[in-house]
Amino acid sequence: MPDAAARVRAPSSALLTITAVVIGLAGLGLGAAGAWLVVLGGSWYYLVAGLGLIVAAVLLPRGSGAGLWVYAAVVAFTLVWALWEVGFDWWPLAARGDVFFVLGVFLLTPWVARALGRRSAAGVAPARGFLGVVLLAFLAAAVFSWTRDATRVEGTMPAPTAAAAASANAAPAPPKDDWTAYGGNGMGQRYSALDQITPANVGELQEAWHFRTGDVRGQSGDPEETTFEVTPLKIGERLFLCTPHQSVVALNATTGEQLWRYTPEIRRPLALQHLTCRGLSYDPGSAVRPAPAAAASPAPSPTAGGDCDAKLFMPTADGRVIALDPESGRPCMRFGGGTGQIDLWKNMPNVKPGAYYSTSPVVVTRSLVIVGGTVLDNVSTKETSGVIRAFDIDTGALVWNWDSGNPDDTAPIAADRTYTANSPNSWSISSVDEALGLVYVPTGNQPPDQWGGKRTEGAERYSSSVVALDLATGRVRWSFQTVHHDLWDYDVPSQPSLVDLRIGSETVPALVQPTKQGELFVLDRRDGKPVAKVHERPAPQGPAAGDHTSLTQPVSELSFDPPALTPADMWGGTVFDQLACRIAFHRLRYEGRYTPPSTEGSLIYPGNFGVFNWGGVAVDPVRQMAFTTPASLAFVSRLIPRTDDTSLHVQGKDRPNDSLPALNENFGAPFAVQLRAFTSVFGLPCQAPPWGHVAGADLRTGRVVWKHKNGTVRDSSPLPLPFAMGVPSLGGPMMTAGGVAFLSGTLDYYLRAYDVANGKELWRSRLPAGGQATPMSYRGSDGRQYVVVAAGGHGSLGTRTGDHVIAYALPRR
Repeated sequence: MPDAAARVRAPSSALLTITAVVIGLAGLGLGAAGAWLVVLGGSWYYLVAGLGLIVAAVLLPRGSGAGLWVYAAVVAFTLVWALWEVGFDWWPLAARGDVFFVLGVFLLTPWVARALGRRSAAGVAPARGFLGVVLLAFLAAAVFSWTRDATRVEGTMPAPTAAAAASANAAPAPPKDDWTAYGGNGMGQRYSALDQITPANVGELQEAWHFRTGDVRGQSGDPEETTFEVTPLKIGERLFLCTPHQSVVALNATTGEQLWRYTPEIRRPLALQHLTCRGLSYDPGSAVRPAPAAAASPAPSPTAGGDCDAKLFMPTADGRVIALDPESGRPCMRFGGGTGQIDLWKNMPNVKPGAYYSTSPVVVTRSLVIVGGTVLDNVSTKETSGVIRAFDIDTGALVWNWDSGNPDDTAPIAADRTYTANSPNSWSISSVDEALGLVYVPTGNQPPDQWGGKRTEGAERYSSSVVALDLATGRVRWSFQTVHHDLWDYDVPSQPSLVDLRIGSETVPALVQPTKQGELFVLDRRDGKPVAKVHERPAPQGPAAGDHTSLTQPVSELSFDPPALTPADMWGGTVFDQLACRIAFHRLRYEGRYTPPSTEGSLIYPGNFGVFNWGGVAVDPVRQMAFTTPASLAFVSRLIPRTDDTSLHVQGKDRPNDSLPALNENFGAPFAVQLRAFTSVFGLPCQAPPWGHVAGADLRTGRVVWKHKNGTVRDSSPLPLPFAMGVPSLGGPMMTAGGVAFLSGTLDYYLRAYDVANGKELWRSRLPAGGQATPMSYRGSDGRQYVVVAAGGHGSLGTRTGDHVIAYALPRR
C-alpha cells in the first residue's frame, strides 16, 4: 500500500500539472492573439507575455524554481508595462493584471509549494520570494490607484456677483412655486428659484408620496425603446404628467392623490422606434396669459361646454396634439374645429402609421402652439417631412409652417400641397424668447444618418443646427450649424437653454446648446453669433462611395469632447477581453472624432448616444453656470452595400410584420448600416471607465470648474457590486436656488443631490426602477419644497421597468 507521503505527493503533483496546463493555455491564447495584434501594428506585450507563460508552464511540472522565476518575470514585466501605459489608474491597471495576480497567488499556496519543494527544494524558495515581492508591488500599485481619478477636475464655482444677480433678476423670472413647462419655463433652464433645500439640509430629504401610474412597458406592439421619460408640470395645486402609453394624469401636488386621468384612443397598429412622452405643455388662458417677460399663472376655471380657456397640450404617438381642460381632463372642443385635437399628418408626404409622431412637448407662446416631430431614422429615403408648424393656441388653425426644403415660404400650406419629404426634423424640445419674438429649434438630420450623398440644399444648410424662427412669421432669423454634413447621427438632441450672461460690463442674452459630440455652444440668441469662441478644425476625410465630408467641423471653446481613443484606452474585465478589444480597435477605421462611416467598420467616438442627449443641461441664471452630465461611449458604424431596394441586409428575417420596415436598412440608399456599441465579448465597454461624469461649467469664462465621475455599476453588472466607475446617464439634471442639483438618469437606480459649487454628492435615494427622466421642483400647499422624479426605466438601456412617480421633501417642522 502507498504510504501517507505518497498519497499527499500524488494530488500535489496532479495539481501542479493542472496549474501548468492552465498557465500554458493562457499563454497560448495570449501569444496567438498577441501575434495577430502585432501583425495589425499593435503592442508586442501580449506576444511576449504569452511566450513567457508558455515557458513557465513547461518548466513548472519539472519541479525546479525556474518556472516560478519565469512566471514572476512575466508578472513584473506586466506591472512595468501597465504602469507605463496607464499609470496609477485602477480599472485599466486591474484589467491588465488581474489574471496574473490570481494565478500568482495560487502558485504561492502550500499545495503548489509542496509539489515544487518535493522535487527540488533548491531554488524554489528564492523564486517564491521574488514572486511574492512582485505580487506585493502589484497590490501596492492597485491600492494606491484605487481612489485616484485621472479625469477628475477639482474646483469651486465662483460666488454670484451682484451684477450677475441683477442681470438674472432683470430677465424673465422662472416660476418659483410652480413648474410651468418641460424645462421649468419656456427658456429651458431646468432651474427652480426655490431655496428651501440647501447643501446643509438636503441629507434630511425623505419620501413624501409615491404614485403608481399602472402603465408599464411590455404591452403588445411596444418597441424596444419604450421609456418613462416624463418631467411633470406643476400648476397651482396640481401636478400633470403623461405616461409612455399616452395617458394624461392629474395629481394633487402635495399628496400625490390622483384627480383625473385621460387616455386617448391611439390608432393602431403603430410600429414606432420610440414610445414615450417626455411631457405636456400648458397654456394659462387668455385672461392670464403672460406679457413677454412675465411667468405663467395658475389656470382659471374652464368655461362651459368644453370651450376651455386654460389648456394642457398632449402630443400623441399617432401624430396628433390634443388639448385638455386642466380642471377635468376633458378635451377642449373649440381647439381643432370642434374635435379637441389637430392632426399632424395633414399635408404630410409618405404617410405611414408610426412614421411621424412627437415624443417631446410642444412650445406654447401667448398665441401659438409650435410643433415638431420625430421622423424615422435609417429606414428609407422616402420618409415624411420634418416641417415645423405653428397653430393658433385657441382654435388650432395653422398660422405658419417652416419647411427646410422651402424655407422662405412660411404662409400656411395650400390644402392640395404636401411638405418636403425626407427633410430634417426636430424631435427634441424647443425654447422660446417672446421678448425677442423667437423660437429656437434644435434640428436633426435628413435620413439616412450615415450616408449623405443625395442630401438636398435645405438639408445641408439646416440639419444638425439651432434654427431661430420668427414667432410672427416662421421665417428664419438665424441658424447655427453644430455639425457640417452630419454622417454620425449627431443631430441636436437637447433643448437650448436661454440665460442672460454678465460678461464684463455687458449683459448678453445667450443660448447654451449641448450636443452629442460634447460641445456646449454658447451663442448670442439675438443673432446666433458665438459668445464662447468657435473654431473650425480639420476633420478626417475619405467617406463612402458617392458621399463627401466637410473639410472642417466646429468646436466650441467650452467643450466636453473626450480625448481621442488610443490602443492603451482599450479595456475589459480581464487581460483576454482587453486584448480582444485592442484587436478590434486596430481592425476598425478610426482617425479621431468625425471618422466617416465605412464598409470595413468605423469607430465613432463619441457615439450617437452622445456626450449629451435629450436631457440637456441645467443652467443657473444667478450663478451663471451650467450643471452638466457628460457621457463617453464609443460605437461602431459599418456600411453594408445594398444590392436592391427591397431585400433585408441587416435584420434578416427579423423584419416586423407591421408598417415599419426593418431598422437601419436605408431602403433607397446605396448602403444599409450596422450600428452597435463598442463592447467586449462579455458585453463590457471596450474603452476604460469612467463613462459618465457630472461637471460644472462657468458660462462667463467658458471654463470647466469641476468634474467628477458619477454613478456605479450596481445595476449594470451580473453581481450587484456598487463600484463607482462612472456610468452614463440619460435624463437631465435640475438645479435650485438653494445651491443643490438633482439627477436621476444614471444607469444605477438612484436620485442624487449635489452641491452645485463643487459637485460633491450630498445625498442619494434608491429608486425602484431606472430613473431615465429629468427631476423637477415646486412648492406644495403645505409650504414645503418638493422634488419629483419619474422612475420607469428605459427599454433599450435595459434598466428596470416601472411606473413610479416619487416626491421628496424635508420633514415637516
